[in-house]
Amino acid sequence: MTRHVFLVNLRDDPAAIAAYRDHHQRVWPEVIESLRRAGVQAMDIHLLGRTAVMIVEVGDGVDVRRAFVAHRASSPRVVEWEQLMQSLQEPSPDAAPGEWWAQMQPVFHLAANQAAVAQ
Repeated sequence: MTRHVFLVNLRDDPAAIAAYRDHHQRVWPEVIESLRRAGVQAMDIHLLGRTAVMIVEVGDGVDVRRAFVAHRASSPRVVEWEQLMQSLQEPSPDAAPGEWWAQMQPVFHLAANQAAVAQ
């Protein structure tokens, strides 16, 4: 399994942030099914202020960007969800040209079996 971390900004509007939180308490079943079909095995979204961080885990060999392209094209209902979510967001200033979410680069991972190093 491969983990990817992305971030995006929500609109600087308390109502948009509240709506984003509210929608994610009741994600539409079609969206969940589409993500799973696209190869997403796990997803968490965390908020700090208006910054949303999404942690996505896909199976080994699954290209996360292709998985999201397949997801977004999977049905009119998913397109509707994605448009609704984008209406509450702003592209990250760190995103690549044409991208909405910026992909964060891993710099450290503490594995359960990694020995602690004494200082």
